[in-house]
Amino acid sequence: MQLRNTETAYGWVTIILHWLMALLVFAMFGLGLYMVELTYVDAWYKAAPALHISVGVMLMLLFIVRLLWRLSNPVPEIYGQSFEKVMGLLVHRLHYIFMFVLMLSGYLMVTADGRGIAVFTWFEVPALWNIEQASAVFLGKAHWVLAWAFMGFVALHTAAALKHHFLDKDRTLLRMLGISSSE
Repeated sequence: MQLRNTETAYGWVTIILHWLMALLVFAMFGLGLYMVELTYVDAWYKAAPALHISVGVMLMLLFIVRLLWRLSNPVPEIYGQSFEKVMGLLVHRLHYIFMFVLMLSGYLMVTADGRGIAVFTWFEVPALWNIEQASAVFLGKAHWVLAWAFMGFVALHTAAALKHHFLDKDRTLLRMLGISSSE
């Protein structure tokens, strides 16, 4: 299999970025649900948010790489009827928008007090500006709502992939798994 996409198949870079980001998104969602329930006496009270924030920054960097890779590669043909192709394109674009806004809201919320983000003690991402407390609270709520909405889109995306595989019996899912077959 090739590194780059073709008109009929995804390349390894796209496949690895897709599944790595999917794994990280699920882990981040689970960690986010876990950490909001922690109390001050929990051992992970400070460590869980620090991990969530650091992984979030790394996820944003992966997102940028994925977006640049996506823009520099052909997109394999979308299978299905006309409305399915339109819906598939719409859901994919909404995935990118939701990911970006979700990560941006997390960044703005965490840097609201003007302090940068230490990423695994490797480097620091500076804050762009101070945000008033009410805005930071709003960003926290928006981040929570966006996370749930994004997981809804992930469920829709997963359901569509399974529909393509089991009902339509086309190669949509197989292509993203890196399994090639003759058509």
